[in-house]
Amino acid sequence: MIECPHVKQIRNVKPRTPQGCEECLRLGDPWVHLRLCLTCGHVGCCDSSPNKHATKHFHATRHPIIKSFEPGEDWGWCYIDQLMLDFSDVPQ
Repeated sequence: MIECPHVKQIRNVKPRTPQGCEECLRLGDPWVHLRLCLTCGHVGCCDSSPNKHATKHFHATRHPIIKSFEPGEDWGWCYIDQLMLDFSDVPQ
C-alpha cells in the first residue's frame, strides 16, 4: 500500500466557516459538496461545484490534504500525491 508522506502536515483544525464554502458564502454562490483543509481549516467547495474553491485553495497555499466535510464521509485526498486517504479509523 502506498503511504502519503504529507499526512505529517495534518493539523487538528477548526473549520473557519462551518456553515459552508468560505468564498461562496462571501460571493453568494452555490456549492455541491464541501472540503476541509487539514492544514488551516479552510472550508472550500468541491470540483463538482462551479467555483472549485478547495482546489483553488490548494493551488494558492500548497496545503496538500483535504477531508470531505460532508456528514458521514471519512475520506480525504492528497493533492500532491493524487492519493485517496481513509480517515474512517481516525478519532474525530
